[in-house]
Amino acid sequence: MSDSMSPLMDVPPVLVTGATGRIGRLTIDRLLDAGVPVRALTRRPEAAAALPAEVEVFTGDLTVPESLDPALAGAGAVLLVWTAPPRTAAAVVERLAAHVRRVVFLSSPHRTPHPFFQQPNPAAALHADIERLIAAAGLESTIIRPGMFASNALAWWVPEIRAGAAVRWPYGAAETAPVDDRDIAAVAARTLHQDGHVGRDYVLTGPESLTQAAQVAAIGDALGRRIAFEEMTPDEFRSRLEGAAPAPVADMLLAAWSAAVGRPAYVTTTVADILGTAPRTFRQWAADHAAAFTGGS
Repeated sequence: MSDSMSPLMDVPPVLVTGATGRIGRLTIDRLLDAGVPVRALTRRPEAAAALPAEVEVFTGDLTVPESLDPALAGAGAVLLVWTAPPRTAAAVVERLAAHVRRVVFLSSPHRTPHPFFQQPNPAAALHADIERLIAAAGLESTIIRPGMFASNALAWWVPEIRAGAAVRWPYGAAETAPVDDRDIAAVAARTLHQDGHVGRDYVLTGPESLTQAAQVAAIGDALGRRIAFEEMTPDEFRSRLEGAAPAPVADMLLAAWSAAVGRPAYVTTTVADILGTAPRTFRQWAADHAAAFTGGS
């Protein structure tokens, strides 16, 4: 550990996998804010240039489980964000159990009794398998299950909104409760360094149920202009995603949105319960990210 960490020598470092991804990167900031030493696992050393200087960077790959050993040695807890094919999951969890006591796993709400989360979903099946492996390994675990990410709007709607065009999208009437990435990361950080979260299973959502069309309208309000919403057919959506995402991803999204039409989204108070502050609304998220929809930074 570097000299800059010397005041925290009695606090074992937390290892963050997926360190340059949207949740991993934000979690690193929250851990540093709390005075927790942080290690980051990244597949590409050059990606570490974007990380804060006080982070200890390790090169490793979930598909090569033994590559994690140096990063795990002496760590106190791990944020596991699975970003690899399923093949090496068992070996990675075995490695975690050999080195650390605590793991916080970024999963999905596949156990949640709402039709939106009960559709066939390859990612959810993988998450369930990893959860079983973690339980069998005897690790002290916390499972975090974010619902729909607010930041998905960046991947989905930026090009049309920047172009001043109508947003064309399927199932505009489908309701979700988008959760802000910053709230997910704050919960992850809290559960990694505070006591009282072992064995817990947290479903994280935003505070309100909104149709997809209403989410587009909220972005328009943040930009000070009306954005038209036009319904797209499922087949058009599959064509649009062709080449950008595997066909099962398109089918999974379509099935989930179809099942969500006509009923409010599943909403929890978990973010507020853990953080003591209200979760950010989608309107807040849109206002804070307005520049992304106008071509700014």
